[in-house]
Parts: sequence; C-alpha cells; structure tokens
Amino acid sequence: MKCGIVGLPNVGKSTLFNCLSNAKAQSANYPFCTIEPNLGTVSVPDQRLFELEKIIQPEKVIPAVVEIVDIAGLVKGASKGEGLGNQFLANIRECEAIIHVLRCFDNGNIIHVEGSVDPMRDKEIIDIELQLKDLETIGKAVEKAKKFIKSGKKEDVLAYETLQKLQKHLEDGRNAREFATDDVMNNIIGEVQLLTNKPVLYVCNVDENSIKNGNDWIAKIEEMAKAENSEVVVLAAQIEADINELETFEEREIFLDELGLSEPGVNRLIRKAYDLLKLQTYFTAGVKEVRAWTIGQGWTAPQAAGVIHTDFEKGFIRAEVIKYDDYLSYGSEVKIKEAGKLSVEGKEYIVKDGDIMHFRFNV
Repeated sequence: MKCGIVGLPNVGKSTLFNCLSNAKAQSANYPFCTIEPNLGTVSVPDQRLFELEKIIQPEKVIPAVVEIVDIAGLVKGASKGEGLGNQFLANIRECEAIIHVLRCFDNGNIIHVEGSVDPMRDKEIIDIELQLKDLETIGKAVEKAKKFIKSGKKEDVLAYETLQKLQKHLEDGRNAREFATDDVMNNIIGEVQLLTNKPVLYVCNVDENSIKNGNDWIAKIEEMAKAENSEVVVLAAQIEADINELETFEEREIFLDELGLSEPGVNRLIRKAYDLLKLQTYFTAGVKEVRAWTIGQGWTAPQAAGVIHTDFEKGFIRAEVIKYDDYLSYGSEVKIKEAGKLSVEGKEYIVKDGDIMHFRFNV
C-alpha cells in the first residue's frame, strides 16, 4: 500500500519526500529533477509506542511503516505524453492514494513552471490531465461493457449504465471520486482503476509566516477540499527540512516552540497518509520487542496474524487481546489477567486499532 506524492514541478515534492524518508531524493531548482520515482519507507509517529516502551522496557521498539513514492512533476499535456507524462501516469496508477502538494508561497528565487503562484490553477492542471487519461480508460471500458448487455443480465446492464454515467461525469470536468455510488457501483468502477478515483490528501506548502498566520490560498484550498470530502495538511517543506537537520530531540523541540508548533508537520502528514490508505495498527508487546504492525481497517485476527508470518494465519487457533487503555491502566499482563481484561478471540474477530495481541497457532 503506497501513497504517491504528486504535483507540478518545483512545488516542493522532493524536499518534502526527503523530510519524510531516510532516502535522499535529489532536490534542485529546475523541472523534472525527479525522473525515476523515489520510494521511501516511512515510520508512522505513534505516541502509544513510547507509552508501552515506558511500561515494558523492551530491548527494542519497532514502529509501523507506510510507503511514500516521490513521483516526477507533471505538466500540461501529460495525458498526451508531454514532459514525463506517460511515466508519471504509470507511476501514479501503481499507488493506492495521492498526496497532492500545492505551492502556496511566493519566492522569486524558485521558478514556477507556470510563471506564477496559483495553487488552485495548479490543482486544476493536474486534475484535467488525470481526467483526460481516465476518459481514455473509461471509453474502452464502456465499449467492452456494451458488448455484454446483449445477454440481458441485470448486472451487465447495470455495469454498462454505471460506466456511461461516470464517463459523462468525467466529461463534465469532475473527478471519479466525486461520483455518487453504492457498494455495487463501487465494485464496477473499482475494476476500471481510474486515476481520479484514488483518495487525495492536499498538502499546502507554505512559508514560515503562513505557518503561523495562514494565508488566502490555504482558506481556498480547505474550502475546495471540503467540497471534495478530502483533507488538507499545512506545512512548510523548507522548515521541515531545517528541523530534519537538527541532531537532538531537544534542539528540535526548541525550534518547534519558537515557531509555535507542537510537532513537525510531517508527523501529521504521515498519520493522515496512513488513514488515507485505510490502514491501522496493532501491537505485539514483550521484553524482547514492542512492535507496531500495519494492517488494513476491518481485517480479521487471522489476517492480522499473517503479517507476522504466513504460518500464523494458516495455523491460526486464537488471539489473546488486550486493549491499549487497559494496558496503560493496569501496567502489566499479570494484573490485566487478574482483572479479567484479557479476551480470547477466534477467527471472526475484527481487529481494532491499538489492540495488543498474542497469537496461538499450530502448523
């Protein structure tokens, strides 16, 4: 499950990626600095890990991770192969969600590919290119579905009608994720794999002054995102880069305090990306290791066990589950068991975010 960072050239994508990841993408003041997509495995900030560490004092602590891809900047005509268009569109198709970076600051030393700063225009440029590619994709899907309606089957007729309506929706300049659907229609549309159907998180890349006081662009983007049922994160990529260069936790805390920030903006961004991918965390906890495991929302206990090892899922017997809040309240597994707060769950159990789990299995 990957999030792709997208945007026009020179909006701060690679600078942001460098802050998110240990991988160091090249960052330069000219278009198409990023040619091959850079992939970074990013730790998910989670205060619960630190709390468990204080109680258990394990030998090591391992956080959950999410994969972030830095994708080449897109320009007008990408849907026709302009710039690195074909490559950009192929890279984004491989991602499950999009982090769309919008430049919301003026700086004469950093050129803008469109000649001026206007994040709403920039968003529209990328939307149009993705919509054009989707129209090409859905046109083929409609023609294919049309061949099946002769069967008279209800599901074939519904598929054809749904794709036709979605085609008209895209022709009107709207994204597929804004198309009203039900579960059946979602399955039909999901098979077509449209670029504008991917969930989006908008990142307003601002200057230091706007971090403290906001600006007009932020308000407009937040209004737009609300209408799309998307979310917005405001951060200053250059400030995040400066924070990243500080060596100690104390230095970072002082720097953040001077800016009036409680935490780095990238922490909020990572957590939002995690949610965007519909991911959640469960923990395994012992003196050897406290670890956060990444799973999908709605996963069963055997599926969750499978991320540790496939044998855990194949031979699943049961899961012993402790709620995170109970672990903090009682402070040890012994006291939790004495209080009757450890539950034994079977194959149908749906794992909750923050569950602390121990699996019993037999292979």
